[in-house]
Amino acid sequence: MAPTILEIARLYGLIGLLVAVPFLGWGIARVDPSARGAYAFRPLLLTGIVLLWPIVLWRWVGWSRGALAPTDAPHRRQAGATLLLLLLPVILLAAYGLRQPTGEGIPAIPLPAEAGSSAGDDG
Repeated sequence: MAPTILEIARLYGLIGLLVAVPFLGWGIARVDPSARGAYAFRPLLLTGIVLLWPIVLWRWVGWSRGALAPTDAPHRRQAGATLLLLLLPVILLAAYGLRQPTGEGIPAIPLPAEAGSSAGDDG
């Protein structure tokens, strides 16, 4: 049986949470030196990191290896923003096309009345 969209979303969110907690704990200070000691804003980043965990993980691994410089590549930031701008409508249209039916056109099935209860019984 194929997993449902909800199961896939739960797994994606769980992986995102598993990436976000260590990243916000000690990874962000290595990636961005200005984040050292600034703990008040880190909870604000949690939802964004959970949603964008593949990008965060990819960049975090690249920065830790020294392959990427955090601030030296504005063209990379622009290319990433352009890619995200192009992919968001595709993702939304795919989600719209894969959504489950709403129940329109499906006849209602009457439920049997419970034994010993009546409509006027407030009990």
